[in-house]
Amino acid sequence: MQGTIDGFSYGFVTPVAAYVMACLGSALGLRCVVRTLLNKDSWKPGWLALGAAAIGCGIWTMHFIAMIGFQVEETAVRYNTALTVISLAVAIVVVGVGVFVVGYRGATPAALSVAGIVTGLGVAAMHYLGMAALHLNGTIDYDAVTVALSVVIAIVAATAALWAVVSIRGFLTSLGASLVMGVAVTGMHYTGMAAVSVHVHESGGTTWSGDSPTSLLLPMLIGPVIFLLLAGVVVMFDPLLVLGDSEKAGKASRQQPAPHQLPHIPKQPSAGNIGQPSSRRQRTPTRSDLRL
Repeated sequence: MQGTIDGFSYGFVTPVAAYVMACLGSALGLRCVVRTLLNKDSWKPGWLALGAAAIGCGIWTMHFIAMIGFQVEETAVRYNTALTVISLAVAIVVVGVGVFVVGYRGATPAALSVAGIVTGLGVAAMHYLGMAALHLNGTIDYDAVTVALSVVIAIVAATAALWAVVSIRGFLTSLGASLVMGVAVTGMHYTGMAAVSVHVHESGGTTWSGDSPTSLLLPMLIGPVIFLLLAGVVVMFDPLLVLGDSEKAGKASRQQPAPHQLPHIPKQPSAGNIGQPSSRRQRTPTRSDLRL
């Protein structure tokens, strides 16, 4: 029997919340990587790792917030805890690979291609690994064409995100890029969900293990959400990242000459000395000199 799938059982609450988390993770990740570009003396591995974790947590949180709204009318839905946790680790690791590649190699075509493909495939793997954690009284099938389309969207979105990571530095441009990235990541998720169909088993006595979405996903989402909030506090209170002021200060400091480079301006005579003869000028002869 074909199951009736409802991906929006809570209306627009879950897709909007999922989109917000994707944008938040993307924005924090962008600003963390920008931090390494603004200050060459900063601890680059630490900031890149923080950015990768922020983007990875944002993508994973987006996925499972959206999955809270996923229901099949004919059967209950459960989740495997181990696979759900592994999918979070996969999201952070694969995003980290891409961020570190472009962070050290720059936005060259070769670096972007490799990092974008690896990260996009990893994001898609996180999505379908999260789907593998889903247990229900039936069989989940996928449309191959739609799955391929979702993977392409993931690769394109990952490549665009990594390009933005090393190319966009201003606050407003980073904010705009994060909004676009949120659309791409959320679009990839719902494209992948459009490929899903469920064949429900006729037997109603079949049992399966797992936790319900509210008992597993909601508590698990608390950790990544708290991490994103803490990362947001770090970014907000870093003087190099507040509204791009560091970029203006950096330009000003580059334009201002150093003290030893300032031109030498000769000292002008004071008003009281104007008109007084110089010691090197010829002395005016006196009356005694004329007698000689």
